[in-house]
Amino acid sequence: MRRSILLAVVIASTTFTEAFAWDGTNTTTGSNVEIERGQLVRSGRTIEVYDSTQGYKEYDVDSIRRFGRTVEIEATDTSTGESTTLEMDDE
Repeated sequence: MRRSILLAVVIASTTFTEAFAWDGTNTTTGSNVEIERGQLVRSGRTIEVYDSTQGYKEYDVDSIRRFGRTVEIEATDTSTGESTTLEMDDE
Protein backbone atom coordinates (compact mmCIF):
# COMPACT_ATOMS: atom_id res chain seq x y z
CA MET A 1 0.00 0.00 0.00
CA ARG A 2 2.78 2.37 0.96
CA ARG A 3 4.64 1.72 -2.28
CA SER A 4 1.58 2.46 -4.41
CA ILE A 5 1.01 5.76 -2.57
CA LEU A 6 4.67 6.69 -2.98
CA LEU A 7 4.53 5.77 -6.66
CA ALA A 8 1.39 7.88 -7.13
CA VAL A 9 3.07 10.86 -5.44
CA VAL A 10 6.19 10.51 -7.61
CA ILE A 11 4.13 10.26 -10.80
CA ALA A 12 1.95 13.22 -9.82
CA SER A 13 4.92 15.40 -8.88
CA THR A 14 6.70 14.55 -12.13
CA THR A 15 3.59 15.25 -14.16
CA PHE A 16 2.77 18.51 -12.40
CA THR A 17 6.32 19.86 -12.48
CA GLU A 18 6.60 19.52 -16.23
CA ALA A 19 6.58 22.82 -18.05
CA PHE A 20 3.12 24.30 -18.08
CA ALA A 21 4.32 26.91 -20.54
CA TRP A 22 6.92 27.52 -23.22
CA ASP A 23 9.11 30.45 -22.17
CA GLY A 24 10.96 32.82 -24.44
CA THR A 25 11.63 36.39 -25.53
CA ASN A 26 10.04 38.72 -28.05
CA THR A 27 13.22 39.82 -29.84
CA THR A 28 11.52 42.94 -31.21
CA THR A 29 10.51 44.36 -27.81
CA GLY A 30 12.83 42.44 -25.48
CA SER A 31 9.93 41.37 -23.25
CA ASN A 32 9.51 37.90 -21.80
CA VAL A 33 6.81 35.81 -23.43
CA GLU A 34 5.05 32.59 -22.54
CA ILE A 35 3.01 30.21 -24.68
CA GLU A 36 0.72 28.12 -22.52
CA ARG A 37 0.94 24.36 -22.73
CA GLY A 38 -1.53 22.66 -25.04
CA GLN A 39 -1.42 25.20 -27.85
CA LEU A 40 -0.52 23.85 -31.28
CA VAL A 41 2.23 26.09 -32.64
CA ARG A 42 2.33 25.55 -36.41
CA SER A 43 2.67 27.77 -39.47
CA GLY A 44 -0.69 29.21 -40.44
CA ARG A 45 -2.21 28.89 -36.95
CA THR A 46 -3.10 31.63 -34.50
CA ILE A 47 -1.61 31.35 -31.00
CA GLU A 48 -2.18 33.22 -27.76
CA VAL A 49 0.98 34.51 -26.10
CA TYR A 50 1.40 36.10 -22.69
CA ASP A 51 3.74 39.10 -22.99
CA SER A 52 5.22 40.34 -19.70
CA THR A 53 4.72 44.00 -20.68
CA GLN A 54 1.56 43.88 -22.80
CA GLY A 55 -0.48 41.00 -21.39
CA TYR A 56 -2.16 38.44 -23.63
CA LYS A 57 -1.72 38.88 -27.38
CA GLU A 58 -2.63 36.82 -30.44
CA TYR A 59 -0.17 36.09 -33.20
CA ASP A 60 -0.48 34.39 -36.57
CA VAL A 61 2.45 31.99 -36.93
CA ASP A 62 4.32 32.65 -40.19
CA SER A 63 7.22 30.21 -39.77
CA ILE A 64 9.11 28.14 -37.22
CA ARG A 65 12.86 27.42 -37.24
CA ARG A 66 15.05 25.55 -34.78
CA PHE A 67 18.50 26.97 -33.97
CA GLY A 68 20.44 24.87 -31.48
CA ARG A 69 18.62 25.16 -28.15
CA THR A 70 16.13 27.77 -29.31
CA VAL A 71 13.12 27.83 -31.60
CA GLU A 72 12.40 31.00 -33.56
CA ILE A 73 8.78 31.72 -34.33
CA GLU A 74 8.21 34.40 -36.95
CA ALA A 75 4.75 35.78 -36.25
CA THR A 76 2.37 38.63 -37.04
CA ASP A 77 0.48 40.45 -34.28
CA THR A 78 -3.20 40.01 -35.17
CA SER A 79 -4.20 43.40 -33.74
CA THR A 80 -1.46 45.58 -35.27
CA GLY A 81 -0.24 43.59 -38.28
CA GLU A 82 3.36 44.03 -37.11
CA SER A 83 5.83 41.18 -37.59
CA THR A 84 7.92 39.94 -34.70
CA THR A 85 10.22 37.09 -33.72
CA LEU A 86 9.56 35.01 -30.64
CA GLU A 87 12.72 33.19 -29.53
CA MET A 88 11.60 30.25 -27.41
CA ASP A 89 13.69 27.97 -25.18
CA ASP A 90 13.82 24.42 -26.53
CA GLU A 91 13.99 22.56 -23.24
